[in-house]
Amino acid sequence: MSDLMETVLIERTRSLIPDENVEQKRMFGSTCFMVNGNMLVCASKRGLMTRVGAKQESEALSRPHASPCEPAGRPMPGFIRIEPEGIETDEDLKSWVDMARTYVCALPPKQAKPKKAKTGKATR
Repeated sequence: MSDLMETVLIERTRSLIPDENVEQKRMFGSTCFMVNGNMLVCASKRGLMTRVGAKQESEALSRPHASPCEPAGRPMPGFIRIEPEGIETDEDLKSWVDMARTYVCALPPKQAKPKKAKTGKATR
């Protein structure tokens, strides 16, 4: 997938997430969409990473072009990777975003982590 196609996927994904509590953030070398501080989906050149939760995982994996998400060779339970072919149509993309929203919107909001104080040389 080219940079242009990635940009288009990000725009398509964002248009499907109308919630006011959505934050767009760079993570995993891609663009992630967060709802109330919880990751919903991540759009990249490699396709879409979707957070569906453990209860929907087997259903999600039965769909075409879906596989377990295993960055760095370690499985991420409840996260599914969808190849670009599985999100070519707006209907396909919407179905994945809706599945993720079913799970993530039921989660409690995450509290923002306090920023660490910068450590530097003490002034005299």
